Amino acid sequence: QVQLVESGGGLVQAGGSLRLSCAASGRTWRPYAMGWFRQAPGKEREFVAAISWSGGSTSYADSVEGRFTISRDNEKNTVNLQMNSLKPEDTAVYYCAARHNGLGYVAREYDYWGQGTQVTVSS
Repeated sequence: QVQLVESGGGLVQAGGSLRLSCAASGRTWRPYAMGWFRQAPGKEREFVAAISWSGGSTSYADSVEGRFTISRDNEKNTVNLQMNSLKPEDTAVYYCAARHNGLGYVAREYDYWGQGTQVTVSS
């Protein structure tokens, strides 16, 4: 089992930045890819970004490409999502997730989930 706890959400004006963090605990010795997803009210949970175990491979949704950056520190068992140039449509609950294989792009491919952190971008 891997436990995940997100932090760093909050309220920010459009054009601003936030940095989300996700701390992993438990069986973190086993290689796992990490992903960030988000879910806005009344919408499906959608893929935002993913990073491989080594950090050498990353992937982003088209809607955040060039604005968001995913990174990880395996010594600290953390993964971060730097979000710049935020837009009101980025408002959602953001979740980190882990899977014991390569990059995943849909929620059902992930084995472990955090509780989520709210990000609100005002116009």
